[in-house]
Amino acid sequence: MLIKRYSGNPILTKEDVPYSVSTVHNAAVTKYNGKYLMIFRSHKKNGRSILGKAESSDGYNFKVDTMPFMVPSTEGYFKDYEEYGIEDPRITFFDGEYLITYSAYSKYGVRIGLAKTSDFKTVTRISMITQADHRNVVIFPEKFNGLYARLDRPHSEISPWSIWISFSPDLKYWGESKLLIKPLNYHWDEMKIGPGAPPIKTTRGWLIIYHGVFSTMSGGIYRLGTALLDLTDPSRVIAVGDDWILQPEEVFEITGYVHNVVFTCAAVPEPDGSVKIYWGGADTVMCVGTANIENLVDSCLNNSRPAI
Repeated sequence: MLIKRYSGNPILTKEDVPYSVSTVHNAAVTKYNGKYLMIFRSHKKNGRSILGKAESSDGYNFKVDTMPFMVPSTEGYFKDYEEYGIEDPRITFFDGEYLITYSAYSKYGVRIGLAKTSDFKTVTRISMITQADHRNVVIFPEKFNGLYARLDRPHSEISPWSIWISFSPDLKYWGESKLLIKPLNYHWDEMKIGPGAPPIKTTRGWLIIYHGVFSTMSGGIYRLGTALLDLTDPSRVIAVGDDWILQPEEVFEITGYVHNVVFTCAAVPEPDGSVKIYWGGADTVMCVGTANIENLVDSCLNNSRPAI
C-alpha cells in the first residue's frame, strides 16, 4: 500500500462550508506561513463552480473562510470566459508568490486562467493562458533554460486526451509544446489522463502524480498514477508507473456527485520525506493520505510502462 488513507477522511464536506454549496472537492493545497492553505472547488446549487479557501495547522483539520475565495469574474476580459464557473485549481510557489491555475468554463469551451497571490487575502488574475479546450494545467516550481514550464491536457477528438508539456518566457505566452504521456490501450488509464498535483522535485527526477480513467459499463473509474521526468529537461520522460497508486474504495469515493472518482490537484512534500496527497472523492468531499516520496519513485521506476 503506497498511500495510507487518513483515518479521519473525508477531511472537508459541504457541511463544513459556512455558505451554501453542494460539494467540496478537487482542491489545491500549499504551505503558507506555517499553515496549510486549501483552495477548493464547490458546486453552487445552480451547478456552476466557485473556489473557497480553508486553513489548517496540521494538514488534516481545516476551517473554511466565511466567504468564497474566487468566483467567476463579472467584468473585463475574464467575464466572457468564466461565465459557467471556475474549477480545479492548482498552486505553485514561485519567487515569493503563489501561482494559481484554474479551469474557466464558458459557452466558448474550457480555458485555463492564471492568477497570483502573495497573502491569500487578495488575488490578481494575470491571463488566460490557453485557448479552448485545455484542462489540468500545473506549473513547475522552477525555470528550465530561463523558461517557465507547465504540464497540461488539451482535448482532442483524434487522439486520447494526453499529458503535454509547454514552455513560456513570461507565464502568458506558451509554446514549444510536446506530447509526453498517452493513455495505454486496455490499461487502467486507457480513456484519458491528465496532470494532477504540481511536480515534486526528487533526487531522481520530477515526480508527477496524474489521474487516469478506465471506461466500464457503469461509467468511468478515476484512479491515480505516477510518472518521473528528467530534472534538467522535463520534456524527457524517465518512467511511467504501470500500476495505479490509488483507486476509489471508500463509500464517499465510490458514490457521490460523480461516482468512482479519486482526483488530485495537490501533493505537499514534508521535511521527513513523506508527502500529503489530497484528492476529491466522487466530486463531493475532500480526502487526504500520506506516502513516502522515495517509495513512489521506486514503484514508478521498478514497474513502468511505455509513455507513448
